[in-house]
Amino acid sequence: MRWRALVPAGILLAAAWTGERDLLSRLPEQPFALRNPLQLDPDAERAGAKLYARECSACHGLRREGRGRAPSLDREIVRQAAPGELFWVLRNGSLRAGMPSFAHLPETERWQIIAFLRRSSGTGREPAHPR
Repeated sequence: MRWRALVPAGILLAAAWTGERDLLSRLPEQPFALRNPLQLDPDAERAGAKLYARECSACHGLRREGRGRAPSLDREIVRQAAPGELFWVLRNGSLRAGMPSFAHLPETERWQIIAFLRRSSGTGREPAHPR
């Protein structure tokens, strides 16, 4: 009989876990307005690739495939995210989701990582409209 009481709790925990892992779907509205000042800059994209390898690949993988709790960065939600949303996630992180803040990196370096992510995902442009 006790296991029946645990099933709803397990469902709620699974729903909470899934929600926390998807940071981009839970952002405040304000990041949409930010634009990447380094967008389509080949030098920024190259610098971003190096920074990604150093700062992000241990969790997200060299090919952005994701590992363990760190999700793949090749998902549609990441490809469609506005640059300001990606910047917000890098700056703030989420302890619950296991995503550290990268506020220790200078703003320019965070934008370089985003320039790399946007180019390597096949979208050098910003989304036509926010989700």
